[in-house]
Amino acid sequence: MSTEADKDQDWLEETWRKTVAKMTQASDTIGSEFVHVSRDGMYDRTDSHVWTAGFWPGLLWLVYRDTSKERFRELAEQCERRLDTSIEEFMRLHHDVGFIWSLASVANYKLTGNLASRLRALKVAAWLAGRYNLRGKYIRAWNDYAGIGQKRNAGWAIIDCTMNLSLLFWASEEIGDPRFKHIASEHADTVLREFVREDGSCCHIVSFDPETGQRIEALGGQGYAPDSAWARGAAWAIYGLALCYRYTKAEKYRHGSQRVADFYLANLPEDSVPYWDFRLPTEEGAPKDSSAAAIAASGLLLLARCEDTERSRHYEAAARRMMRSLSDYYAVWDLEDEAILLHGTGNYPANKNIDVGLIYGDYFFVEALAKLRGQMETFW
Repeated sequence: MSTEADKDQDWLEETWRKTVAKMTQASDTIGSEFVHVSRDGMYDRTDSHVWTAGFWPGLLWLVYRDTSKERFRELAEQCERRLDTSIEEFMRLHHDVGFIWSLASVANYKLTGNLASRLRALKVAAWLAGRYNLRGKYIRAWNDYAGIGQKRNAGWAIIDCTMNLSLLFWASEEIGDPRFKHIASEHADTVLREFVREDGSCCHIVSFDPETGQRIEALGGQGYAPDSAWARGAAWAIYGLALCYRYTKAEKYRHGSQRVADFYLANLPEDSVPYWDFRLPTEEGAPKDSSAAAIAASGLLLLARCEDTERSRHYEAAARRMMRSLSDYYAVWDLEDEAILLHGTGNYPANKNIDVGLIYGDYFFVEALAKLRGQMETFW
């Protein structure tokens, strides 16, 4: 008689098999392009400087690690070489270089020992460190959009950047120089102090005076309001702070990740996939965000490994529920559709990318699957 554990393992292996089949098919149509949003069964094509450029090569590396199929490695390395244009152009680089080169270059270096990949990752880590504001103790978000109708944003920092810090921690370990680690830790401390509220909810953007470093205000950003709780922002915080703990073993980061995780889990709907913000006036007709669920699931699986307690087992069980729900109700296994997860929400306040497939949702879904299968080493 099959036990629940047997059934869970059967589901996991079958889902992984379908994932590899989808990736095999998608690799033929996407090739070495950069993608972001899927509509009507096809991903768009974007430029190498877009913040999502690392997720497709990251997916290729995840599947290559398990299958050893050279086609996945070849395409991932083609993507990585195409990213050199962004490094050379320089001015189009931004705070999200960790999202890009951790998955394109650190992944390659970890899996193959490619020294050119190591050099690329170290170059962009130096760039990321250069965005650090000494007064405010934060890494500046985005570039200067003044002149095209946007607020001047030299003093803006965002919760998403918590995930980029792992590139700095990695660089410090790689070259034996603590400077990068100090910057990452200072920014992480700012996240705990200025972004994560007492109840575990998070704001998306905090504006500082870039000259004095003084906090000015929280901004709604991609959340519903400055005092709301953007679901994907909470997922970034869970995962990013857990990564900070993994690198530093500083308990404040584990506790911060747990505080956000407890808020996140306490406010989930029945299917374990959140609406795009946890503090909407009404959930009626509001879109879900499958990408937030995938990010949170992968982050919770890392957080669960930070200690061996009943609480950590609770986090792993919650992540498994999220993954089953995503696989059963949000994933599409039709090989004619390039996306894996549907019903993601990109930027609702800007009316962009609503109820679509998102490449980062796919990436974190597959990364979480790999973790459930025992591959706990990450590219972050």
